[in-house]
Amino acid sequence: MSRMGDVLAGFNAVWELDSDSVLIRFERGIRTPRLFQALGERRIPHAALAEVTLTPGKRGTVVLRAVPRPGADPLMDAAAGQLKASGDPYRLVLPGEREEQAAYWAGELRTRVHGKDEPAEHYLVPAPDAPLQFKAYDAKASFDGKTVSFRWFWTGASSAKWKAGDQSFLLSDLAGVEWRSPELSEGHLRLLRRTGPEEAQVDQDPASVVFGLGYGPVHESLPFAASVLSALRSSTGPAADSVPVAVGAVSARRDPADIADRIRHLGELHQAGLVTDEEFSTKKAQLLAEL
Repeated sequence: MSRMGDVLAGFNAVWELDSDSVLIRFERGIRTPRLFQALGERRIPHAALAEVTLTPGKRGTVVLRAVPRPGADPLMDAAAGQLKASGDPYRLVLPGEREEQAAYWAGELRTRVHGKDEPAEHYLVPAPDAPLQFKAYDAKASFDGKTVSFRWFWTGASSAKWKAGDQSFLLSDLAGVEWRSPELSEGHLRLLRRTGPEEAQVDQDPASVVFGLGYGPVHESLPFAASVLSALRSSTGPAADSVPVAVGAVSARRDPADIADRIRHLGELHQAGLVTDEEFSTKKAQLLAEL
């Protein structure tokens, strides 16, 4: 049973301090980010943390944040700094009157963390359990713990991906995962292959899926990427030359012909009543801006 002071309740989560870890239970309210709801709860070993900060927040709040070590959490490795502050699972927002209690917590955690900012040799925080799946704009992505598969949608996949056919990738064929948040432009998930050609444009690369309006949301695609990344690292071991990587994406201009093809598919969805007028106009404008 936890002692008084060992449980800290904030607006977005409840933290429980144990002898060797922090158990984070995320709230499930209507205002809770969907990523938190998908995660449910996470146990973070003290060894997975590099530091702890306590700073003033907005509207009279204080923010307690535990900073994970590089390479300790596959979720944060996959995110690669792209999460908004409100979607950071290591951030606890509290009312200002609990600042003294939060300061006590920060002090307790700092004595247990000891500034371990060097990269972890292996993941210390578990990734979401496989199998996982989610819908991107151009495909259904699935992962069974050993193989990542992409099944193309005729309404979104480029002609290059249709020609390549549905794809399956063994973990042994992969070197890393590239996740680009759907909340940013050019959102996608790309598998980095150990061998073979890699297309500069993700909509042409059969080892990638493209996000879009309502497709590949953070709470689905990020845990998926983290699960693949964790499985990769477990299969390759800690050797420096074989550890898989998660990196941000570099935007590239797309082929005008493919943009026209995407707009045509979007128009078909609109005519079928599967996309609203507003969604059609917004997505069409986004596609045209990529030319």
